[in-house]
Amino acid sequence: MGRSNEILARYVERILDTLPDGLFISDVSGMTLYINRMYEQLTGLKQERVVGKNVRSLVQEGIFDHILNPEIVRTGKPTTRVQQLNDGKKLVLSGFPVFDQTGAICLVLTFARDVTSLTDLQERLDGQRQLIEQINDQLAHMAQEHEPDALVFASQSMSRIMALLERFAATDATVLILGETGSGKDVFARLTHSLSLRKGKVMLKVDCGGISESLTESELFGYNPGAFTGASSRGKAGYFEIADGGTIFLDEVGELSLPMQTRLLRVLQDGEIMRVGASSPRKVNVRVIAATNRNLAECVEAGTFRRDLYYRLNVATVRIPPLRERPEDIPPLAEYFLKQYMGKYHKALAFMGVTLDMMATYPWPGNVRELQNMVHSLVITHNGPLVAPQDLPASITGGHTGDGRYYSEEILTGHRPLKDIMAEMERDFLRKAIEVHGSVQKVAGLFHINRSTIFRKLQNGRRSEE
Repeated sequence: MGRSNEILARYVERILDTLPDGLFISDVSGMTLYINRMYEQLTGLKQERVVGKNVRSLVQEGIFDHILNPEIVRTGKPTTRVQQLNDGKKLVLSGFPVFDQTGAICLVLTFARDVTSLTDLQERLDGQRQLIEQINDQLAHMAQEHEPDALVFASQSMSRIMALLERFAATDATVLILGETGSGKDVFARLTHSLSLRKGKVMLKVDCGGISESLTESELFGYNPGAFTGASSRGKAGYFEIADGGTIFLDEVGELSLPMQTRLLRVLQDGEIMRVGASSPRKVNVRVIAATNRNLAECVEAGTFRRDLYYRLNVATVRIPPLRERPEDIPPLAEYFLKQYMGKYHKALAFMGVTLDMMATYPWPGNVRELQNMVHSLVITHNGPLVAPQDLPASITGGHTGDGRYYSEEILTGHRPLKDIMAEMERDFLRKAIEVHGSVQKVAGLFHINRSTIFRKLQNGRRSEE
């Protein structure tokens, strides 16, 4: 037995050198006692460099970023950590306590295994997953936003804008959409993309006013590994790279800082982006559509927007008129939104003609978005079946809905019997209800009226018109 122990003691280091994992042995004070050959190969450290040194001093010298000895000595339990070396190599450290005959810890054994390739693979998968999530977020955002199959309008001004956008869409020119908040600039941007040759590619919307200044550059242009604290070791693609081959919509481009304007100018001029931390540019093929509610010409004069970038953006420009400048579009838009939300909430409502007339006289400072939200609220709160002037918000009616001012002069001064006036309103409602719901039978069921009664009321109207 003594002979065997002697042989083991003589060859113990050689035995430890055969282990497939690196081995680091320290005592309870943290003093390094031994490292095997595999540990030397994994870390590039030699015995003479670390043996005899305390593990805490090795951390202070920047050799290690993690040590297990103090935690294991304190808890008496095994533990595992990932350690990254200065050369980027990643090791999984598994530490174990060794107890003496009294049950006290006498040594700490730390095994090290190289998992760099596995970690790289995981990070690559994480990067791809992140990219997919970015795209899915954009697609979900676009799907959730209101976008009619065909733009709803009746005005000549909107007809001219539609024709203009169709011409712009057939080119690859940068499009600048101007308009007040809520005027539907994003709808027109998506329409332009859907009419272009890039319609089968992705369109990403970027809210330039919603990204923090510190993140704008990395979000738009991406970053290389290690570009800043907290950056992924695999780097990250920015919106312009993700949209390569497609379209990027820069909403509220007037909110970009001057440094970001400079970066954007390079994309428009050279078709190149520079990742944060990169030393060479990357080519991208992206069609840019920009929108803003600001007067960019005034911003140029004020020094808050680059003149050269303004000229680059101001190639194919369209101004979306506010809703107050096209009141004839208000009734069809209101009817469209009403139909949309009736389907969502399974309700049956119809605007009285006088209600639509009143809505057409309101200036709608929030434009189409305000109109849509108002109709949405009406459908939720109103039981119907008719939406009368008094059902509108006080901001629209001015609090005056019962004095007759919103009824036509013809009705108020025509000296017609009340029953005739009410019958006319009833016929108007039934016609609109049939138009909305598609059949007399459905209208009859919704409003608890016989089909024959509906036909009779409509027929009486035709006779009076004749």
